[in-house]
Amino acid sequence: MTVVAMTAASCGSNNEPQTPKTLVLYYSLTDNTKAVAEEIASRLGADIEEIVAVDPYDTSFQATIERSRQEREAGVLPTIQPIKADLTKYDVVFIGYPVWYGTYALPVATLLNEVDLAGKKVVPFCTFGSGGLESSVKELAEKQPNAEILPGYGVRAARMEAMPAEIDQFLKANGFLEGEYTALDDFSGQHEVTVDEAAIFDAAVDGYPMLHAQAETVATRALPDGTEYRFTAVDLPREDKPDMPPAGEMTVYVTVINGQTPVFTRVVR
Repeated sequence: MTVVAMTAASCGSNNEPQTPKTLVLYYSLTDNTKAVAEEIASRLGADIEEIVAVDPYDTSFQATIERSRQEREAGVLPTIQPIKADLTKYDVVFIGYPVWYGTYALPVATLLNEVDLAGKKVVPFCTFGSGGLESSVKELAEKQPNAEILPGYGVRAARMEAMPAEIDQFLKANGFLEGEYTALDDFSGQHEVTVDEAAIFDAAVDGYPMLHAQAETVATRALPDGTEYRFTAVDLPREDKPDMPPAGEMTVYVTVINGQTPVFTRVVR
């Protein structure tokens, strides 16, 4: 179904609709989150500012994971450069970050400790290897309880080519941008996977080292150019790491565009 979205508005003293003042704040390590931030700012004509760590993280994945692990265990947050934007002037703040350890990157944790977003509409967006949108948004809402946390957007680093079109739909569906978008139907009821559906799941997760699971049930819904699957799956024992305990049940979203190989879009644990 095609729907026309109207730009979100706030009312001024003269009761005439006014475009809300919007800021895009982001932290990016490998430029993926930066690309999403720039796409949002460009489409909305919003102001944009980068969150900068005083002591930059290494762009090596392993080095960043090790440093952030040590900081988390020590309860230490990185120092960031002061934000130049005057947050009191903005109605809507988009906050972007890569997902580390299932939540927003530590420089964003520092930011959320230093600012008060009470009364503002906050839109999270993130990039990740497998998932973390839902868990990071939950923590953000707990950290800023007086802000209105709106639905967020997340994209796997392996799917950045799909991001511009998804951002267009996301902004229109949530009223930030005028124009037509496709409203998706609800998922069907969950049922046990068939042999063909299990093969779709296996093809989608094949080659991703952090996801070793077996699909058990699935729900589906139609996309304009394919099908989206919502699998429930369970971790399988890992031969390469036999001492690693299974993470338990998870939800894995998989998209199959007509004529293309299945890809998973995110994991919710």
